[in-house]
Amino acid sequence: MDKSYPAITANLSVNLKTLRKNLPDVTQAFSGLAGAALRDGALDKKTKELIALGIGISTRCDGCIGFHTEALIKLGVTREEFREVLGMAIYMGGGPSLMYAADAMAAFEQFAPADA
Repeated sequence: MDKSYPAITANLSVNLKTLRKNLPDVTQAFSGLAGAALRDGALDKKTKELIALGIGISTRCDGCIGFHTEALIKLGVTREEFREVLGMAIYMGGGPSLMYAADAMAAFEQFAPADA
């Protein structure tokens, strides 16, 4: 079964819009947390997104893989940086992370320009 990460993130975005309408306090608080966590500090935003991708792989979260891969592409991640995060996720998460790292590579291929 092939997964389309652009479709996964598009579908989740629609569902998240509904969730934001139904749980505005919770989703606003979560958005605030995300903004604070992603703000440049000792680590830049790209490094933080790489960490988030590794966690998304290890927790087997398709939406996390899609959203963080898309964000990383926009932040200019290189294929080599992306691959190293996959290697760390596999190392830390074992076999299940190996399977989701393969999915994350598919997400990169779907979001990245052909010359990336």
